[in-house]
Amino acid sequence: MKITNEIAKQIKKDFPIFSHNLGLVYLDNAATTQKPASVINAVKNFYEKDNANVGRGVYSLANRAMKRYDQTRTVIANFIGANSGEIVFTRNTTESINLLAYVISKIIPKGKDEIVLTEMEHHSNLVPWQELCKRNGFKLKFVKITKDFVLDMKDFNSKLSDKTAIVSIAYASNVLGTINNVKLITRLAREKGAITVIDAAQAIQHIPIDVKHLDCDFLAFSGHKMMGPNGIGVLYGKKELLEKLSPFMFGGGMIEKVTFNDASWAKTPEKFEAGTQNIAGAVGFAEAINYIKKIGIENITGWEAFLLKYALKRLNEVKGIKTYHPNSGEKVPVVSFTLDSIHPHDIAEMLNEKKIAIRAGHCCAMPLMSVIKANGGVCRASFYFYNTLEDIDALVDSLREIQEKFK
Repeated sequence: MKITNEIAKQIKKDFPIFSHNLGLVYLDNAATTQKPASVINAVKNFYEKDNANVGRGVYSLANRAMKRYDQTRTVIANFIGANSGEIVFTRNTTESINLLAYVISKIIPKGKDEIVLTEMEHHSNLVPWQELCKRNGFKLKFVKITKDFVLDMKDFNSKLSDKTAIVSIAYASNVLGTINNVKLITRLAREKGAITVIDAAQAIQHIPIDVKHLDCDFLAFSGHKMMGPNGIGVLYGKKELLEKLSPFMFGGGMIEKVTFNDASWAKTPEKFEAGTQNIAGAVGFAEAINYIKKIGIENITGWEAFLLKYALKRLNEVKGIKTYHPNSGEKVPVVSFTLDSIHPHDIAEMLNEKKIAIRAGHCCAMPLMSVIKANGGVCRASFYFYNTLEDIDALVDSLREIQEKFK
């Protein structure tokens, strides 16, 4: 089903928040996406009909809950081309990367003590690695971005060495919209014997991802950025690597055997999932993926590319605007901008008065702001496939009105 503007308007009707907030123009999808009724109902129905803890009971209700939980693991695995045993449930991308940063030292070969990141990383793919470096005496290296807001691959190659232990990069930038050539980066890193980690938080909802094709070692993403519930995320890892890692948390649900003096762990991936998990969130997550599959990820990508092109055209009609966005290459539907000397927070507050929701500030990427010389932060409009051309028009018209007020 090819998405057009009229079809996008029909799709929007699947999302109750728009009927409860009439006139809402929601352009903060990079922060979180709205939820269709089918996802909301899946969570509601689980609590009403199937609620029980998983991995603990032998009664029918617990068995049904366990079946739903396991089905979600399979749905997610199929969605990214993985095996179900390679899917670890977490709360979000941030927890997935933190989990990894705390336990990954065990599989880093001796003599390797450098971690390569990029200048465009979200704090969640920066601070955990900073802390690992502090604990282990490792060194961080950052790949530069070009004036066109893409990775400088010549600089990337110069940063790689035989001492590179980990290469961890964003699949797509939450500020610039840049989609990085993850397959190439993974191959180059592997040639140096480095472990590869992909932050897919801003990519999984927009483009097809196949982890076997990418050949990455680990990949992390969140449910709430792809219409799923909050509090459910995924760490994908190659099975042979996950089995070598120690658990991050300890307690119920991840145990094989416990004595008064010792314990042994359950098999992967359960050994990483201590305590009661977000079972209802997992059920809702599976429904979100089913919704994406019903629409078609290729159709989503096509409409978003059209929206992005239209947004850039309209925004660049506004005098005094500066956009931070690649002119070429693949991109996700994110546009960051500044307008004259008006502070981004002022712009966001005035847009809010018109029921237009955008992000303003550092977007959890403070180091990047210094690189692109936007130290006061940016305004960020981010789109999803339920957005329409009228949403973009409303943004542009309102920006012009704001300009007039500040003259």
